This record gives sequence, C-alpha cells and structure tokens, in this order.
Amino acid sequence: MSKAPELTFFYIVEPPDYQIYACTLLASIRRFFSADVKAIGYCPEHRMDELHPAVFKAHEMMDSEIRPMKTQGVWDSDYPHGNKIIASVQPRESAYSAFVDSDVLFLRDNRPENLIAEGHVSCSVAASMLWADQSIWNTIYGAFDMPIPAERLALMRQSTDPVIPYFSSGLVVFPESGGKHGRFADVWYQTARRLDKIETLDNRRPYLDQMSLPVAIRRAGLNWNLLPEEQHFIMGGKLRGKPLPEDRDIFTVHYRRTRNLRDAGLHKVAHDILTEQTGVKYVRRLTPDHPEDAAPLDEMTGLDE
Repeated sequence: MSKAPELTFFYIVEPPDYQIYACTLLASIRRFFSADVKAIGYCPEHRMDELHPAVFKAHEMMDSEIRPMKTQGVWDSDYPHGNKIIASVQPRESAYSAFVDSDVLFLRDNRPENLIAEGHVSCSVAASMLWADQSIWNTIYGAFDMPIPAERLALMRQSTDPVIPYFSSGLVVFPESGGKHGRFADVWYQTARRLDKIETLDNRRPYLDQMSLPVAIRRAGLNWNLLPEEQHFIMGGKLRGKPLPEDRDIFTVHYRRTRNLRDAGLHKVAHDILTEQTGVKYVRRLTPDHPEDAAPLDEMTGLDE
C-alpha cells in the first residue's frame, strides 16, 4: 500500500482568469516541490463545463485533477470569494493541506517541512488592514465569547503600530486530522458562517475569510505558525513597480496581478516554468484544435495570450 502524501496543495480553478493562473501555479508546484506532494484544483460544480479543455489537459499532464465542489446554497447568499473556505472543507487524503491562492507562484526548491508545523495552522501576517479599525475584533471575538489575543503583530505592508493578529488567507497550511474541537477546515467554515450573520459587522464581505481565520484557528484548539515573508511575499501595494529584494531568497510570490509579475521581471519566469512542465508557453496551445474564446483574456490580467 502506497503511503498517503504528507501535503496536498489545493487551489481554485475557475473561468476566466483563475483557470489560467491555476495552471501556472500548478507548474510551479511541480517544478519546486517533490513528486510526492499532491495537488488538487477545485471548481464550482456549476462552472465545470465552462473550463477550457486545455486546462484539463494541463492538469492531467502535471499529475493533478480538477474536482467539482458545490458552492451554490452553501452561504446565505452567493459569496464567490468564500470558495477557498468551501474548497478547504472538501475531503483529502494527506496529513496536511495547503490552500494557496491561484495568483501565487513558487520560485525556488522548497519542502513541505518549511510550511508545516504540528498542532498549528501556518499562515503569514496580512499585507494591510485598511478596511476596519482594531475595535472590530471586539465584535468578532465577542461573537464567540472569546478573549482577544494579547499578541500583537506588524502587518507586512502597512506602517502602523503592531495589531491584533490578522493573517492573509492566500496561503493557509493546516492539519487534516480533527482534534477535540473538530477539523480545522470545518471550524473555519462554521466560524465564517456565524460572523456572516452579524449584520452590524461591516465589511464582512469580502473580508470574511480573513477576519474569521484567527478566530477559527483558536476555536479549533490550534495555534498559528507565522510563515516568514520569504515563504509568502505579497506583491503590489507600496511595492508596486519594484523588483524582488536581492538580499534574501524569496520562495513564493503572491503577485495578485500579472502587471506585478512584469514589473518585477518575473513574467518570463512564469512562462518558462509553464513551458518546462507542459511544453507550451501559453496554456491554450495545449489544445490547438479547440476554437479560441470569443473574448480572449486581457494580457494584463491573465497569464495567457
């Protein structure tokens, strides 16, 4: 019997842009992690037929799969930004899972041990928190009769005094086994659902996934393991137009927009990684006999042609 993979990366594959981003992300996983690391893409089940055939072929070539997930009716009202939480609760076979935003690119050889910490959820401090002041945590933690953590953290891209722990949900690594308080992914979903019902909680859409994350970690009986910036380097914002720092090794970039890749000189790197893994520079070239979309992706928002 083969040993279950220690880590599974999972991400969203959704038309139009995220299906292309996902293929480049997958290529970087295959390039910089060992072959026993598993990768799964999730697509809302009602959109599976909209995916380009080349996206399925790319996943097959790179030993991954695209699984449908039910997203309609899962929230009280449609919340596409919450698909990462819905993907998180899907069953997987590995000891640990890592949700990663589709607009992320791995750049250096890496190992699961750099991302995993037993009894912890690994994530990085958020880039900024401009959508609310710190008093919002009174409402968030108060909804669960929980004390606000005493710990304070410096945000990655915002020059303020240290804040109550607030994390990016762009890379979240967690154990799949359930503890005495349940499986983390299920607790995250339950926490987000409860917060989503608090009508006085401003900006819960689209920030529900991030505002619920630290609370869910503690509710699940776990602690947070802070990933170093090198493992989740968030681009854009105050760094827009700047190259990557040269005085340290950046393993992972969260580029958010293709323009940020171009500005940092990484757009060709992304294409080269995809070409190495699939033999083509652009995903759609994997199915040359398929008619092109009537409205091709804007080259400044997608990695495709």
